[in-house]
Amino acid sequence: MRFKKILLILLTIVLLTACGGNDVPEVAAPTVVPSHTPPPTATTIPTLSTPLALLILPANLDKETSDLYQKTVYDLALASGFRFQVRNGITPQDLADPTLRVVIALPPDPGIANYAPTAPNVQFLAVNIPNITAGGNISVLAPNTQIEAPAFLAGYTLSMLIDEYQIGMLYPEGDQNAIAAVNAFANGQRYYCGLCSGIYFEPITYPAVLSIPSSEDPNKFGAYANVLINDNDVDGLYIYPSIASDDLLTYVGTQGVLLVGTARPEPRPGGWVMTITPDTIKAIQTAWPQLIAGQGGQNVQSPLGLADVDTSILTEGKLRLVQETLNALLAGRILMANP
Repeated sequence: MRFKKILLILLTIVLLTACGGNDVPEVAAPTVVPSHTPPPTATTIPTLSTPLALLILPANLDKETSDLYQKTVYDLALASGFRFQVRNGITPQDLADPTLRVVIALPPDPGIANYAPTAPNVQFLAVNIPNITAGGNISVLAPNTQIEAPAFLAGYTLSMLIDEYQIGMLYPEGDQNAIAAVNAFANGQRYYCGLCSGIYFEPITYPAVLSIPSSEDPNKFGAYANVLINDNDVDGLYIYPSIASDDLLTYVGTQGVLLVGTARPEPRPGGWVMTITPDTIKAIQTAWPQLIAGQGGQNVQSPLGLADVDTSILTEGKLRLVQETLNALLAGRILMANP
């Protein structure tokens, strides 16, 4: 009996040991942390060995224009992996920099013709600097020779803005280019309004045009403008560029008419709608690939653009129509002259 009790106790102890508290709670597996994190995409940082482009601007250039040129060349340089710096002139020390590749200069001439031969590895672009010819490592923005396009666009725009299409043009007598511009001005009016049949109280045909004899005193040009404004009821005027002096434009601006021109005087004349001018920004952008490729001696034609727009006169929708018409002119989709 005692043996059975002892055996029962031993068996109980064995069972208790087997079911005891030796269980280890399960532990969640640790999260695996990557041993290497890919670095962010590197940004190219210019170094002293990076090719350099210089922009030469006059110190007295107005801030808005200066900022526009600087942004244009900066964006081009950045996209091409160039460094960019601005100067008010060129020095021999600038040209001694072995990384210098491009110099873009505005008037007054910083001495391009003298400096270019001493720096054959540098491409120079003269922007609207007179008396510099293309050749070697000098490229120039070619003079604007477009006569008909500004006149056509002036006729189109003024017809859009003036009631009864009562517009006019002054031009120099006997100048064949000016006569072609008169024809283009009239075609611009017709392009906008067809026959342009307004309700006229006098037998006046528009556009009204008037020539100024080559022998006339420029001080009397204002009297010819008055003939168009007062006698012909002209409310919008385009003056051919060769006779459109600042004094004449300023005077006409006091007569209550709208003006479109190719060069705006300072201060801005009254009624100045817009300036039809060569777009040197686009020309620089066009010339840039050749410059950085070392291709010099280029004559770069500046396309026409719009500047000095008075949006209180030429509102957003009308401006869009004018720009579309200019784009069509430049693309050759509009015939400016009579066949």
